[in-house]
Amino acid sequence: MARYFGIDLHRNCFTVCMIAENGRKYPSEYRLHELPKFTAKLRPTDEIAVEVTGNTRLFCDAVGPRVGRVAVVNPSQFQVIRKSVKKTDKNDAETLAVYLSKDLLPEVRMKDKQHGDLASLTQTRDMLVKQRTALKNKVNNKLSSRGVNLKRESLSSEKGLDSVLAMPFDAITRVELRVLVEQIRATNRSIAELEEAIKHEGPKLPGHKNLKSIKGIGDVSATIFLSIIGDVKDFETEGKLASYFGIVPRVRDSNETEHRGRITKRGTKLGRTTLVQCALIAKRYSPYLSRFYDRIAHRRGRGKAIIALAKKFLGVIYNTLKHDWVFEDFPNFVRAEAS
Repeated sequence: MARYFGIDLHRNCFTVCMIAENGRKYPSEYRLHELPKFTAKLRPTDEIAVEVTGNTRLFCDAVGPRVGRVAVVNPSQFQVIRKSVKKTDKNDAETLAVYLSKDLLPEVRMKDKQHGDLASLTQTRDMLVKQRTALKNKVNNKLSSRGVNLKRESLSSEKGLDSVLAMPFDAITRVELRVLVEQIRATNRSIAELEEAIKHEGPKLPGHKNLKSIKGIGDVSATIFLSIIGDVKDFETEGKLASYFGIVPRVRDSNETEHRGRITKRGTKLGRTTLVQCALIAKRYSPYLSRFYDRIAHRRGRGKAIIALAKKFLGVIYNTLKHDWVFEDFPNFVRAEAS
């Protein structure tokens, strides 16, 4: 008979609640360096539930081989813990153990190390791209307040950045602009280094060549998609993948009335943003996608058409990975012959 463990995991310690075969609950606490001591007490029939944190993978790698099941839970999706009025480590661990024993936990997928590392790499790149945009906006706002209005793309080149430094402003303004320009240049170098790593490591992921054959998907975007999706076989249908990306509408029903609202946005924001960007590019080349977008836009407006197009494009991605397609002519959906 299984024992059920709820784990409230922190950076340096973790709290445990075990529900034994007789139903009794046994709380305990460990420092993280005592993880081997904890794993030594585990049995092959045990089941463990743990929340997603920065070191969840470390914990799962240690306990996974010793137990029958490890359920990883996203606390933001587990309202019982997130909205608990008794928010203590002991109570959270007990709640996880109880709901695990009833098989009522909202589990999340744990990617393997390769997909996880590349997901982290693409997220760091996205963070730096946003920081660079904020820095450029600051420079533009500073110049605009002094009557200088640059073109939007001016700060994307070294020549444009040099022109900012050459402008005859007062000493304080020159200091601020010099620091901002230095930060933009440093961020440019960091982004370029990350993109080089992505271009080198991304093609090692299964399915990278397949996605690159789709017009509108490049090296970085293909790696982003694959790092999010992982093994496409985890998704029974393209609808389930769309739900994972968070681009399906919220559905509320009462009696015989069904209400559909905005998209759930349950997946990663980076994934949805990349999906929309790639779908809009692909639409320029594919008559099929273009006609689909125009039809929805005419009936329901541009905003809903973009979401519908992104979902349709994700269906193309899903089937491309699932069926191992490589396109010779994507705009006309002509697949290359298997070699």
